[in-house]
Amino acid sequence: MTETKEIESRSIIQKSKLPDTDYVINPYIGCMFGCAYCYASFMGRFVGESFENWGNYLYVKKNAVILAAKELAAWDSEQRTSSILLSSVTDPYQGAEKQYRLSEGILRVLAENNYPGLVSILTKSPLVLRDADILKALTRKEVGVTVTTTDDKTSRFLEVRAPLASTRIDTLKKLNNLGLRTYAFVGPLLPHYRYYPHLLEELFMRLADAGTKTLFVEHMNINFRIRSRLVDVLSSDLETAQEIYSEAGKVTHRIAVEKHVTELVSKYGFTLRMQKVLSHQEDKKREFETGKE
Repeated sequence: MTETKEIESRSIIQKSKLPDTDYVINPYIGCMFGCAYCYASFMGRFVGESFENWGNYLYVKKNAVILAAKELAAWDSEQRTSSILLSSVTDPYQGAEKQYRLSEGILRVLAENNYPGLVSILTKSPLVLRDADILKALTRKEVGVTVTTTDDKTSRFLEVRAPLASTRIDTLKKLNNLGLRTYAFVGPLLPHYRYYPHLLEELFMRLADAGTKTLFVEHMNINFRIRSRLVDVLSSDLETAQEIYSEAGKVTHRIAVEKHVTELVSKYGFTLRMQKVLSHQEDKKREFETGKE
């Protein structure tokens, strides 16, 4: 049972550490979807929640909309050209959004301010369709949907309370039919795609059929905490599955999977954002070399 708490936040628009966006807005801390592989579980340390409790708590920044309006009003013309992502370490359209409508309110603020910079959404939820009219009113916008598989059983296994994979693909199709620019976030790349490339091709084919032309693709983050969580999830599964996931952090694995991705991107005519498959291992290496985290 997920516990929800309302909090007051001191700020809402944060400088991004992501390479493809300038600022991020996270109206919530935690995520009800509770995906086993989620790297964002580190956020619990900011609210006194353990890593192991990820998916069982949600902190609602109840003043998020007011803060967004206040902070945007203070921006100069140069800042207003910045790109904004909603959201980076939570899902902006998880179940609580039906009640609190924080993402909706923030989008309204951006639309009412005629915000000229790119506003990007990333979600796993069809609830984003509720705000299609607001999104259309924005000058520059794109909606990303995370899709990791076409198999609803696999989706339910690893993405415990998230909308099913088939629902997400359908959401992309509906967004495209509404004329909104979309992208699919294939992240993480599930490790078994190395050995079953036909399943990865099925995913890319379904995304193409939905009308989406652009992809972000990212390797699974296999740090020791996420690995320990996945071992628990996979403990009742075949030994082969555990072996596959244990290999996922190795360079040889990444190279093999990237070969499949490159071939499929070309075959289905996708644009691969960042022109590469993203890797948390590379990000950590860069942070170590530059002294930045």
